[in-house]
Amino acid sequence: MPPARRTPNLRLRAVRELEFQMSRQEFAKAVVDAGREMGENVGCTSRLVAAWEDGTVACPRPAYRRVLTRMTNRSMAELGFRIAPIQLTVNAPAVMDTAGATEVSDVERRAFLLDSAGVAVALPVGTWQPGPSRKIGMAEVRSVDQFVQGMYQHDHDHGSAQLRRAATEVLHSAYRWLQDGVYSKETGERLRSATGYLAIAVGWLSFDSGRAAEARSLYNEALSSARIANDRGLEAKAFGSLSLLARASGHPREAVSAAQAAQAAARTLGSPRLLALLWMREAGGWALAGDRAATDRAMVQAHTLYAQGMRDDDPEWLDFFHPGELAGLEALYRAHLGQHDRAVAGAEQAVLLHGERFARNRALYITDVAVQHAVRDRPDPEAAVEAAGRALAFLPEVRSDRLLQCLQNVAGALQRHSRNSAVADWLEEYRTAVRSA
Repeated sequence: MPPARRTPNLRLRAVRELEFQMSRQEFAKAVVDAGREMGENVGCTSRLVAAWEDGTVACPRPAYRRVLTRMTNRSMAELGFRIAPIQLTVNAPAVMDTAGATEVSDVERRAFLLDSAGVAVALPVGTWQPGPSRKIGMAEVRSVDQFVQGMYQHDHDHGSAQLRRAATEVLHSAYRWLQDGVYSKETGERLRSATGYLAIAVGWLSFDSGRAAEARSLYNEALSSARIANDRGLEAKAFGSLSLLARASGHPREAVSAAQAAQAAARTLGSPRLLALLWMREAGGWALAGDRAATDRAMVQAHTLYAQGMRDDDPEWLDFFHPGELAGLEALYRAHLGQHDRAVAGAEQAVLLHGERFARNRALYITDVAVQHAVRDRPDPEAAVEAAGRALAFLPEVRSDRLLQCLQNVAGALQRHSRNSAVADWLEEYRTAVRSA
């Protein structure tokens, strides 16, 4: 299949030249400044602006979309960017579009996600039919990539509960494309990598839904895909995911080893921020093992790399790893080490830095604030209840088994203070909310 023709983005160029009257370098700096004002840590360069205008990048990553929309007071379409429809086979029960604009038949089924603006996005496809093998091209590869992007955006704000089953069906369809489709060597490698990233995404949903064994299997499938496709970025992400899962499952040595393997895979990828995340994964393993010195060494490495800023080579999925997430991870590891005063301060900073983004992660860090207030050397039940109340307010919009488990941890930590009337009231409110969740 010939490469897709690039369509120059004349609208964005006109906005930059005629309205803002800026060079590409000046416009890139304005994007960075606008992002800083919004709490978005973006690293725009003149080269990236050129890629937008030349059509090399059809649509910016989510952080840039938010900044450009606020900065220019225009939508992505008004700025000339193309947000392609996401198309994949989904053998799941049909879900009707809330706007009623889409009709669904037994042959052509659709699943729906919400985009970052809260608009329903359809994933239309026909069910894989038995018979002659299907020709697979780059359009199918792009559809897998786009599904993963949309899935993560929805998951950050609403959790995994509504996505896991449909996403699993999409993954099965992608596997069928790999097994039964007809494609070139290049397309096959790209499809295998895209399917590996999708396996990690579905594994993440499984992990967030409390299915650790299922997540481990999916991460290992992704690792196998990475090795076959010789995709170091996918290999790094798969090992990083295995490290996170190992720490959450109480296996510190495995968490450290997987994080170090991820770092080895990522060293040539040109992304200090990715390496920073993987050093934080290693720090999490050392913290769970109770090794303060090793934890501090790993976190110093992570902060040093993170301070180098964003690069054009940063993977798009790394958008979630902003300063609030960095602070939140450090707070979590301080709690593992029993440093509860430092943990509560870090968790509160993480919530503040998150702003209004990433609702599920914000909710998790608020529960951590509540727990740390309850268990610190000098407990503060009132502060714990205040944070616990904010965390409970995320239900039912955010549906995540991890969030429910964290709220259960809050309830357990507060139980020792149940003679406090505010604590008793929250515990009753919690029981009511969980029964109806």
